[in-house]
Amino acid sequence: MTMNGVAELDGTVALVTGGSRGIGAAIALRLAEDGADVALTYRDGGQQAEEVVGKITAMGRRGWAVRADGADPRAVREAVAAVVERFGRLDVLVNNAGVGVLGLIGELAPADVERVLEVNVRAPFLFAQAASEHLADGGRIVTIGSCIAKRVAFPGATLYATSKAALIGLTKALARELGPRGITANVVHPGPIDTDLNPADGPSAGFQSSLTALGRFGAGADVAAAVAYLVGGDGRYVTGAELAVDGGFAA
Repeated sequence: MTMNGVAELDGTVALVTGGSRGIGAAIALRLAEDGADVALTYRDGGQQAEEVVGKITAMGRRGWAVRADGADPRAVREAVAAVVERFGRLDVLVNNAGVGVLGLIGELAPADVERVLEVNVRAPFLFAQAASEHLADGGRIVTIGSCIAKRVAFPGATLYATSKAALIGLTKALARELGPRGITANVVHPGPIDTDLNPADGPSAGFQSSLTALGRFGAGADVAAAVAYLVGGDGRYVTGAELAVDGGFAA
């Protein structure tokens, strides 16, 4: 978005975790389109991450990909510090990286529980903790939750729902704690979104679509637009809030 010929996020720096593909890549590209320099983390998709960086730089913005496994607390802090060192500041954190393990509660292994809670709960907490030391006053934190946090419409999602529901509490607490600095914290709950990991023509797509009011999948750009609103000027008075981009999944 541009205003009077100036991109709305011009001069700002954003960090998007898990920004190499899917929803994370869509968010990274939208923030760059709106004027931000964007750093993104990835764990395995190095080539994909560099492709996203290439698109960011083609827009005339600075882009950078840094490898960081959210399950490693040291890697989280080092990633944030490296971004601040490289770009000189940090204005926006988007906690997007996550993993999903579905299965009935009696079938889940302890290793599954540990991995999901490490990546989906502890990592967003640690990224927010590390970023809060560097965020400029008036900065923004947006965390990507899930429609499953609001409505568990099928069995086998206990672990995933637990991890995503925890992000609601994290967001509300961050909003209270960081509000005096003008920093907002919000959570966006995507519904079924067409990505390489969950394609709109996949084997379970019909079932997922049937759970929404609109009867179809959304696109990564839909989630990115919500994030752009929250980190832009129009979202300056929104904090501690949950924004559903789920096609009416939770309706």
